[in-house]
Amino acid sequence: MEGLDSALNRKKQIRPPRERKLDGAQEARLLAVACGAPPEGRVRWTLRLLAERMVELKIVDEICHETVRQALKKTR
Repeated sequence: MEGLDSALNRKKQIRPPRERKLDGAQEARLLAVACGAPPEGRVRWTLRLLAERMVELKIVDEICHETVRQALKKTR
């Protein structure tokens, strides 16, 4: 419909397909929490504990443990 040139060259996206869940400041706070001491009675942080702590500290309204995993994986 739009010709051969249109079929061969994709149009650039105006914005990413998904909005980011965490901005740079929130990721920095996540790292600070993850590097700190784990909760009492725990040996280490779990992804779910980190997600719950982020909500408790009102860094984010809600967050999934998978989002925490992806943010931590990106920084290692």
